[in-house]
Amino acid sequence: MLVFMAVTDSDAHVRRQESVQIDETLLQRIGAGEKEAFLSLYEQVSNAVFAYALSLVKNRADAEDIMQDTFLKIRSAAHLYEPMGKPMAWILTITRNLCMMHFRKAKHIGDEKPEDLQISLGTDRIRETEDRIVLETAFRILSDEERKIIILHAVSGMRHREIADLMEMPLATVLSKYNRGLKKLKKELEGKV
Repeated sequence: MLVFMAVTDSDAHVRRQESVQIDETLLQRIGAGEKEAFLSLYEQVSNAVFAYALSLVKNRADAEDIMQDTFLKIRSAAHLYEPMGKPMAWILTITRNLCMMHFRKAKHIGDEKPEDLQISLGTDRIRETEDRIVLETAFRILSDEERKIIILHAVSGMRHREIADLMEMPLATVLSKYNRGLKKLKKELEGKV
């Protein structure tokens, strides 16, 4: 019910999900070939990676493929990670780069029809009805940037500054798009939930 809380709570920043905190030693341990560390990382961040990939490619099957490719890339490149205090940003940068490669390969611009989008989202992965409604609405009415920012914040728990760094945008722009997107969602959902 994370996304729903962010949209319906009038004071969303008060009840915000904690940022996903990854122990950077996990990446070092993965780089050394430790399978338990890899499993632990997967359990901690797989939902966030999937949600971010889905927000970019707008297709469940492609997002799942990109999520798997992200973890393969992490496993093969973990020894190259330089501890900087931002392992989640590093992981989501890998995800974003894989999404961009996907677009280049497929020459796909993500302009599916709304009815196709509902099918390709595969909302069966989302257990909470309210979250499913919010996600479907977000994909329908929000701009790409607003959707990415809200999903990164609500699902991944990333802070706005981390999102600004990841998306290479000024913090003020991220905050503005986040607030504008929440207002759009809230207005749209007031009659549905």
